[in-house]
Amino acid sequence: MNTVRFLIFFCITGIVSAQGTLPPSVNRVLEGHGISSDGLSILVQEVGSLEPVLTHNSAVPRNPASTIKLLTTWVALDILGPTHTWPTEIHFLGDWDGQELEGDLAIKGYGDPYLVTEELWKLLRSLRGMGLENVHGDLVLDGSFFKETKGDPGAFDNQPFRAYNVLPNALMINYKTVRFNFLVDERLGMVKVSSDPELSNLEIQNRIHLVKGPCRGYQSGIAFDVLDPVAGRRVVFSGNFPESCGHYALSRSVLQHDTFAFGVFETLWKQLGGTFSGTIRNQPVPENSEPAMVWRSRPLGEVIRSINKFSNNVMTRQLLYSLGAEWGGPPGTNEKGVQAIENYLQAQGLETASLFIDNGAGLSRATRISARLMADVLLIGYQSIYMPEFLASLSLGGLDGTTRGRFNGHPMEGRMHVKTGRLDHVSALAGYIHGNSGRTYVVIAMLNEADVHRGPGKELQDALLRWAFDLS
Repeated sequence: MNTVRFLIFFCITGIVSAQGTLPPSVNRVLEGHGISSDGLSILVQEVGSLEPVLTHNSAVPRNPASTIKLLTTWVALDILGPTHTWPTEIHFLGDWDGQELEGDLAIKGYGDPYLVTEELWKLLRSLRGMGLENVHGDLVLDGSFFKETKGDPGAFDNQPFRAYNVLPNALMINYKTVRFNFLVDERLGMVKVSSDPELSNLEIQNRIHLVKGPCRGYQSGIAFDVLDPVAGRRVVFSGNFPESCGHYALSRSVLQHDTFAFGVFETLWKQLGGTFSGTIRNQPVPENSEPAMVWRSRPLGEVIRSINKFSNNVMTRQLLYSLGAEWGGPPGTNEKGVQAIENYLQAQGLETASLFIDNGAGLSRATRISARLMADVLLIGYQSIYMPEFLASLSLGGLDGTTRGRFNGHPMEGRMHVKTGRLDHVSALAGYIHGNSGRTYVVIAMLNEADVHRGPGKELQDALLRWAFDLS
């Protein structure tokens, strides 16, 4: 009789705890696409409970794709705190009379992941507000707070100019990325090309032909090339652009970190009415130099929203270097950041044998973590005083970020905070779902099988989320 009651209870609640037993809706997805469950790891556990309600291969290390950002951002948030900010220092290396600087203007970066064009403009406007107008010297750039990253930005996918492949730098401006805009000029019968930000030292060659026809084709028919791949100063756009497209935009990484910073600085400084006639030098600011101004970044609690909601790889890698510098002292490195995370997990009493962190962002074929370890991190995060900041950084299911428009009015829309991840042959999701019963569950799904990134992985995740949402 007790056995019968036990089975009836599990049938009513829908809870499946046996290893290898998956919800029927999840099994249907696997069987429908001919996917083996061997490459799937799942864990669903109610917050506050000691045991999962569903586990499948949860101890197996998997490639988590971008869901590994949850680990990087949570550890940084818990160690540094949500109010942590990054300084950017301005030094006057010469005589200043309140208007003229007879010497060099130095900018020292400390790894701000969000020093975008608008923030730099506000920084420079503050300098103008101090009275500085004319700089009679060079622009000195100090990125020594991070160890220089000399790797190949295209090592991951042979796409060195894609925005997501930009390498860390302590003085990174606007992610070292330009948004190129293409606009049809019907009067002149041509395609105009503009850039944002404008870079004084970037040469753009426009060889695009305007043609008749429907708007279609890869990049609307526009080809991008860099004539000097090392310096990245000369870019060429070519191809046939259908006039029916009207407008198109393309983001690409150009120049090097120092020349990019110089190009943006020179353009903005002149727009603000300042003058500058020097060049750039890369060197540390003298140790005895006192900053004339210190610009503060947005707080970490805001920064991680851009990272997790929109899966910003470049910002995540900056954050890992920052964590390394704060934990192990400057210069920040990838290795120090990884060690900081591993030490944190061990201090929490978590088993890290399944973990291998490549760059903290998930843009890697080598990164591994188990569903069990990922779930443990999320459970810790939910019990923390920083839980509100962490949850606010995740995509609000179906309403914003990487899941916007995904659940098409289903009752669970807006009832979850999740992070998605996708690489070739990898599909993953991790986060929290606030169930129809009023209970909150951690949900982890990582699928590493051929072609699952083309749709089956997302279909499986949706089936699992619906099942978890309906748990009694």
